[in-house]
This record gives sequence, structure tokens and C-alpha cells, in this order.
Amino acid sequence: MKELLSELNQLIADFTKDANLQAENGVKAAGTRARKASLAIEKQLKEFRKLSIEASKN
Repeated sequence: MKELLSELNQLIADFTKDANLQAENGVKAAGTRARKASLAIEKQLKEFRKLSIEASKN
């Protein structure tokens, strides 16, 4: 679970950096990276939800 949270934190940091680059400087490539990161975040959050439910059953 700790590894998953670490990965999530890194993905969120990457997303934030790229989203800011797109919003503030209009960098199109950063927008593409931010959208890709958002999909990866969604996938990791689903995994977190699954592990969290399993842990609460124990």
C-alpha cells in the first residue's frame, strides 16, 4: 500500500507540473503529458480503492 501511495504522489506531482506548464505558458506537449498522467492517476486510484476495501475487510 505504501508503494502505491508513493507512486500516486509522484504521478500527482508530474500532473501538476505539466498542467501548470500548459496553463501558464501554453506548452502543448505539457498538456499531452498532463492528460496521460491523469489517466495513470485514475488507474492507480482504482487500485487503491480495491486494496483499501480488501484491507477494511480484515
